[in-house]
Amino acid sequence: MNMRCQIDTHFDFRSDTPPGKDPDAFSPTLRRYHQFLWSKPLPGGVVFDLVDTTAQVYLHHHSEMGEFFLSSDSVVPSFKREPKIAHIIDEIPARELRAFNKIGYTIGGMMIFPGNRGGRKITLNGARGFHPRIKDRFDLTVECIRRYYNGENSPLDEPLERYADFFNLFEDFRGYVEFFLLQDMVAEDFPSVKFFMPFDGFKTSPLPASKQAYLSYKQHAIDFIQARNRRIQEFCSKQI
Repeated sequence: MNMRCQIDTHFDFRSDTPPGKDPDAFSPTLRRYHQFLWSKPLPGGVVFDLVDTTAQVYLHHHSEMGEFFLSSDSVVPSFKREPKIAHIIDEIPARELRAFNKIGYTIGGMMIFPGNRGGRKITLNGARGFHPRIKDRFDLTVECIRRYYNGENSPLDEPLERYADFFNLFEDFRGYVEFFLLQDMVAEDFPSVKFFMPFDGFKTSPLPASKQAYLSYKQHAIDFIQARNRRIQEFCSKQI
């Protein structure tokens, strides 16, 4: 059987991570899944071969297309530890939060991003986590990437420009979305992103402002992860 087909879209990457460690860095299953899924032809035809044998690098690619150092990130936050909405989180049953976190640590909730730093500047991963208009939300990150490809401004302009070589690999927004199996995040013809909460053009806080808003955000996020997991499974089944 092709190794690509050995991906369990229900696997919780916390389960094989040492206690107190981050699954993005320490789950061997997650690293293996990323390597299998994204070592495939780019839109231009060159295979994006990823290796896990480079010292102190999560995944590495080096070819005529360039050299790329990749890191993993769980991209759909539950905001369970976000102090600004602690009063809202306290209203959510613990079992619902546990279920949300569990699905968030399946492969549908995971991405790879460029992990190398230019000088002392923050990575894209760090920038999307710390920016007050993004707050780690993946739908907003994808909107920034869409705007980058379209030559439009966004809160992540600077880090996206720093990693232009990486985003050029996918040629355009459609290429990026299709490569990473993100079709369930966008409208059918790729013109717009499907947001987890009403979008106001990055004008206000990206955090849910009420219990109802949080529950809506949570359901949209879960729907996306489940849809992407199904898409990943379909992709794997075609690799036999």
